[in-house]
Amino acid sequence: MVFLEAEMSSNVLLSPEHLTPQGLLLRKSIITRLFEDIANKKASKEHGYFIAITSLNSIGEGRVRTLTGDVLFPVNFMCLTQKPTKGEVLTGIVDKILKHGLFLKSGPIDNIFISEKLTGEYKYVPGENPVFLSEKQGKLAKGVSVRFKVVGFRWMEAERHFQLLGSLAGDFLGPI
Repeated sequence: MVFLEAEMSSNVLLSPEHLTPQGLLLRKSIITRLFEDIANKKASKEHGYFIAITSLNSIGEGRVRTLTGDVLFPVNFMCLTQKPTKGEVLTGIVDKILKHGLFLKSGPIDNIFISEKLTGEYKYVPGENPVFLSEKQGKLAKGVSVRFKVVGFRWMEAERHFQLLGSLAGDFLGPI
């Protein structure tokens, strides 16, 4: 996946107990809360997966919410992101093998499916520990590292992650 650095903005909400007269402690509370908010968001359709906040560009003036006393700070920052693209070649670890295909994990993406039809010369072999076997390229079993090509992907808003469809059909794809 390609790493991108994106300029982003967010609103950080601090409760009154985090507000202190010392400026540095207030700044620390804002930064800590921003890290928590980004970790909870996990990803976005536009930017992909949030990897790290690289710099804090500005913290705007706080606005007090009248009913709760919470203070809302507009924040601008730079964030390192990772977004899948169609046609990209990635590596992943086989997580689950089923008759109709296999599931992989790669970096922050834990929902990659390769259909049996897209495994190339591999054939499903059932058993207690099922595998996909190929006479020329070896076997695909749970825990094996695999190089695959991204055929398509879809953003799942409710779960806040991407689902990928991969393929092993092609040169230099398969177990590593």
